[in-house]
Amino acid sequence: MVKNLVIVESPAKAKTIEGYLGQDFVVKSSYGHVRDLPKDNNAVDIANGFKPTYVVSSDKKELIAQLKKLAKEAEMVWLASDDDREGEAISWHLAETLNLSQAKTKRIVFREITKSAILNAIATPREIDLNLVNAQQARRVLDRLVGFELSPVLWKKVKAGLSAGRVQSVAVRLVVEREREISQHKSSSAYRVVARFDAGRGAVLEAELPTRFKTREEAEGFLARCAGASYSIESLDKKPGKRSPAPPFTTSTLQQEASRKLGFSVAQTMSVAQKLYEAGKISYMRTDSVNLSEEALAGARASITAAYGAEYAHTRTFKTKSSSAQEAHEAIRPTDFSLVKAGADSQEQRLYDLIRKRAMASQMAEATVERTTATIGISTQPGVVLSATGEVITFEGFLKVYSESKDDEDEQQDGESSFSRGLPPLTVGQGLPLQRLSATERFTSPPARYTEASLVKKLEEMGIGRPSTYAPTISTIQKRGYVEKDTREGKERKFHVLTLEGSEVQTEVKTENYGAEKAKMFPTDTAMVVNDFLVEHFPVIVDYQFTAKVEDEFDQIANGHEDWGQMLAGFYGTFHETIERGQDIERSTLGSTREIGVHPETGEKIIARLGRFGPYVQLGEAEGETKPAYANLRKGQFIESITLEEALDLFKLPRVVGEFEGKDMTAALGRFGPYIRHDSKFYSLTKEQDPHTITAEEGVALIEAKRKAEAERLIKAFPENPDVQVLNGRFGPYIVCGKKNVKIPKGEEPAGLTLERCLELAAATPDKPAKGGRFAKKAEPAKAEKDSDTPAKKKPTAKKATAKKPAAKKAPAKK
Repeated sequence: MVKNLVIVESPAKAKTIEGYLGQDFVVKSSYGHVRDLPKDNNAVDIANGFKPTYVVSSDKKELIAQLKKLAKEAEMVWLASDDDREGEAISWHLAETLNLSQAKTKRIVFREITKSAILNAIATPREIDLNLVNAQQARRVLDRLVGFELSPVLWKKVKAGLSAGRVQSVAVRLVVEREREISQHKSSSAYRVVARFDAGRGAVLEAELPTRFKTREEAEGFLARCAGASYSIESLDKKPGKRSPAPPFTTSTLQQEASRKLGFSVAQTMSVAQKLYEAGKISYMRTDSVNLSEEALAGARASITAAYGAEYAHTRTFKTKSSSAQEAHEAIRPTDFSLVKAGADSQEQRLYDLIRKRAMASQMAEATVERTTATIGISTQPGVVLSATGEVITFEGFLKVYSESKDDEDEQQDGESSFSRGLPPLTVGQGLPLQRLSATERFTSPPARYTEASLVKKLEEMGIGRPSTYAPTISTIQKRGYVEKDTREGKERKFHVLTLEGSEVQTEVKTENYGAEKAKMFPTDTAMVVNDFLVEHFPVIVDYQFTAKVEDEFDQIANGHEDWGQMLAGFYGTFHETIERGQDIERSTLGSTREIGVHPETGEKIIARLGRFGPYVQLGEAEGETKPAYANLRKGQFIESITLEEALDLFKLPRVVGEFEGKDMTAALGRFGPYIRHDSKFYSLTKEQDPHTITAEEGVALIEAKRKAEAERLIKAFPENPDVQVLNGRFGPYIVCGKKNVKIPKGEEPAGLTLERCLELAAATPDKPAKGGRFAKKAEPAKAEKDSDTPAKKKPTAKKATAKKPAAKKAPAKK
């Protein structure tokens, strides 16, 4: 007989909580949501107030049966899902599905999994908050309506298999617009003048001219006027300054800082944080509040005082800028500030360390600095001065523990500040012997491409999405093929350095690499075409202000100030009208096809298109006598901007690189990247190799390296049955029999296996169960805004791609 049944969302959380409650409590997991909208068109009854129909997912039916049995036996059922809208909805769905009576059901919430928090939650239960449930239902239903009605329009008018969503399409629009800003940027240069002086006692002082020169002539003129000049300190201006710590982490700021300091993706950050939360080490990781509880403030003060002294502790409260933030919640913080080691692995430890240091620093004294500005006069140019600025930390304060990083800066180590270095000892009137005076050409930079974290920051600033939606939105736009996270090499450019040597100005031309990108968000051609289509024909969906307004309406529903049915009715009427009008859009008006020009030698038309497998160029007409040639676009090339010269360059592939063993080596570009084809076999090029420039020697080395790797992998082959092989794998020898991998029993020598024995072992090895079967591993679904649902039954399916043999000059898609 179960006296108390507690239902949480994850097994890890259940295990932690079970340790805090007595033997009268049994803690079970629901593994996230237990029911959802079905995949068909009958999920939402639009005519009857947008009433949703929910079904228990097939992989949860056995679990529900178990929970029903336990709930029936229990005297009291405690619903302990997370303290947010998604968690409230999970509790409501459980109550509905398990047929729980109000008399024997209690809802408990907590923001951290500690003994005191759990016992306090048990002592102060409440009822399910239907306002929070309705806010979650409104989001779920609205996003289903958008996905189900808009996605089929994209399939008909743009390309099969596409999806659209209220938040994902706005995120894609941001990435597309940033890409176009970058492509339209016209770089200009200016000359920066820097002087290096001997400041005495082996010290060096660097100073800069406050203004920059637009032309080389102006820079040369300035340097020439400095010939024979003497330099001295005209003034020293010293000012005290202070720097305050950043607030403790919210979901968004944790994702940004973990990206900058640890190199974590947004999804990785949330996954690791979830584990720390479920182990009871940090408070709840989905929050937009910067508050800390009185208990947390006291814990932080005690740890700071013990580690650094009372003068380093300074209790302060932070106010969240967002009007929608739930101030009753807390920022992300450690549950025990005195705990330094708290991770099951290095990833968890590093993230915990970041969270702990940030929360501690927020409760520490300000750093005090002395800022000194030195003004340096030039004897030959009265009124023109150089300046040098330095800062000296006079009291470290919070910098003893933590310094916040900035986007597009080199990663800083904890404890380092972004202050400039202090100046050497200087006095007014002091002469400064010149060591070097130069003017270096510097170029303007386009806006930076988004990282995952900076895109989250932008969405948050615009009021789009909430803490639970950032990670799934970023993951969705990548999975759907709209955005690629990529690292790309920069390009070379020349710049001029002018140096004063004696009375002469010397000019030197140097080379620098610019535009290199690391883990940045690049839109695909599909994103460009779909975004333009949505902006022109469905502007309400990708309108920034509208999307933010919808988020505010969800907040109003959660606060009990708005009816969710009326909110959906207000949205759906206008939206459905635009869908109806969208049926009449002509495909020819889309930007998925562009005529680039004609081949200078053959006069054949060259067209860029968006095909089934991505963007490509076509040489010649399909209706003509000669079969058209096709070539895939390279990374960074877009249908809307590829030039005729770039397109012609693509048709240089496939190219014969050379000959090996009496047969041609042909370099080409396939759906799965560049490769060399030799003797009907395919060899993928490395990231550093280009099919346009790879040499015969490099091709031979590539082939021989693959042959060597395959030879080392093969233990035994059977010519009479090529489908059976004994191979060396990552975890030791094994048998391949057709598509089945077979273990070799202990004690049997792999090289001594016969074909009969291999077939016998293969027959005794069961086939793998299909994914999602009853033996499939149960995983807790990530809390996600499913803002891009597409009906599975209607969605056209593409043929599965074959990775082994890319065909040369094959059309990437049917036109």
